[in-house]
Amino acid sequence: MLAEMRIQGLGVIDDATLELDPGLTVLTGETGAGKTMVVTGLSLLGGGRAESSRVSEGAKRAMVEGRFTASNAALELAEEVGAEADEDGTLIAARTVSSDGRSRAHLGGRSVPIGVLGRLAEAQLAVHGQNDQLRLLRPADQRALLDRFAGDAVAKPLAAYRETRTEWLEVGAELTERRDGARRLAQEADMLRHGLAEIESVAPQPGEDRELVEQARRLAAADDLRAAAEAARLALGGSEDGDSPGALGLCGEARNLVGASGDGELEALDSRLGEALAVLGDVAAELGGYLDRLDADPERLAGLLARQAELKALTRKYAADTDGVLEWAKDARERLSGLDTSDEALAALAARRDALAADLAGHAEELSTARSAASVRLGEATTAELAGLAMQDASLRVGVARRPAGEGEQHALTVDGRACHAGSSGVDEVELRLVPHAGSSAQPLHKGASGGELSRVMLALEVALAGADPVPTMVFDEVDAGVGGRAAVEIGRRLARLAARHQVIVVTHLPQVAAYADRHLVVQKGSADGTGSGTAAVTRSSVRRLAEGDRIGELARMLAGLDETDTGRAHAEELLAAASSHRESDRAADAARREGEQPGSGRRKRTGGARKR
Repeated sequence: MLAEMRIQGLGVIDDATLELDPGLTVLTGETGAGKTMVVTGLSLLGGGRAESSRVSEGAKRAMVEGRFTASNAALELAEEVGAEADEDGTLIAARTVSSDGRSRAHLGGRSVPIGVLGRLAEAQLAVHGQNDQLRLLRPADQRALLDRFAGDAVAKPLAAYRETRTEWLEVGAELTERRDGARRLAQEADMLRHGLAEIESVAPQPGEDRELVEQARRLAAADDLRAAAEAARLALGGSEDGDSPGALGLCGEARNLVGASGDGELEALDSRLGEALAVLGDVAAELGGYLDRLDADPERLAGLLARQAELKALTRKYAADTDGVLEWAKDARERLSGLDTSDEALAALAARRDALAADLAGHAEELSTARSAASVRLGEATTAELAGLAMQDASLRVGVARRPAGEGEQHALTVDGRACHAGSSGVDEVELRLVPHAGSSAQPLHKGASGGELSRVMLALEVALAGADPVPTMVFDEVDAGVGGRAAVEIGRRLARLAARHQVIVVTHLPQVAAYADRHLVVQKGSADGTGSGTAAVTRSSVRRLAEGDRIGELARMLAGLDETDTGRAHAEELLAAASSHRESDRAADAARREGEQPGSGRRKRTGGARKR
């Protein structure tokens, strides 16, 4: 949940800290006080769009910081991006927006992309505003809402459907490419076969071109190398007639001299001269072997040069060296295996496509069945909630129908003998229809619901979805717009019920809703003097938590500006008492249901007795 939020320089809010708790929290305040800025701040924390116009007049930047009691999913995200949670397990997210429109995001003390905050919001925070009511009218969002309610019953067949659909599309695309591009593919295959035949006829070996260069160099310079080696051997061994002593002879003579000197210091050099003689003898022997192996063979040199020419012909066409030529040949064989446009190959691909289509149709049927079953439950649960929201005769129907394929659609899928559009989420279209009162026909939401009714439908859906929604914190921005009276009381009651499973934060202008809060925050307007001569005062707002006694005055003000009258305060006290009674009875009933107790059990009776006292 969201434990704390701080806002600086956002709209009319100069600096405010909101300490938040589990349950239902309401924010109230006069029009223009800045209640919307709180929702804007929450949206920014969730990775929402940043606008420089939201930065307070005269401020360099706006900053929103939230401290979350992190879920496992949020902690995994933090670890993924290198962020760190605090010692108490909380995770701090921050968003800044400068007056020139630049935006920065931080998570766990680390700078992160804005999208990371969006991913955090998916695990921690859901903000519902009037834009969400508009999204509720979109078919794709209605289908997503039903899938969310259904849970694993839809998620598992949907995952299998998507996996099969991906392979089905790939095989279909390959079949189309081979059929439509048969001539082009045949030409490409001929070119690849010609290249492979040319390479195979030469049969290059890995690294062969480098080895040939070295061998040819030695053969071409054989005379010079022989002269160098013979001169070196002469320097070591001397001439055969003895006229020119070599290094071996001189070293041997030096050893004899020091050995016969009788001087201990000179005699100590004897062993070192012996080592030198051994090394010189080894080198002389290796030089002799080198001269024996060195062969100036013009015919072999010509053969090496001819082989080099063959390899260069390949490297000019296919790669920079023989290793690259061999890699090209490997890729060409793989490509050639996929260019088979024979009737047999096309028939095999078509059979594979048809088999995948049959599997896909099975997954689509399973998906449709799961959605249809969930649609009945969602319709019944939402209708029951609408009855408590002053829409007793209204009902919600969730229609699930297969979307027919368009004329000439290439990737149509036959399900139960009908050609359907195989979209990424299945073949179904989902439509929410409202029956506003008895005797009326079911109408799509955008036709059958007024603004106030749409608000109540959205809240009823959220209550019905509460058990299926893993997001711990839910924010509602004036979900009660367009309603009043008894409907407003029931909206407050439903929000309080929702707060039994989620942290719920509500911005409201209705006292009937605010009365159900576990805690009440008020946004208050103030003013600050201008900084220059003749400059008008600037509106600044703050947020404070109301004590129980202060709530009565705020509710009285919301009722009709009657906070200074005994009548207004009495009405507010009555509203609070009724809300408290409803809240306790509803939560006791919910607790009993969760524990599997039947109405009239001992626990419920004891709860009722406690309330009477």
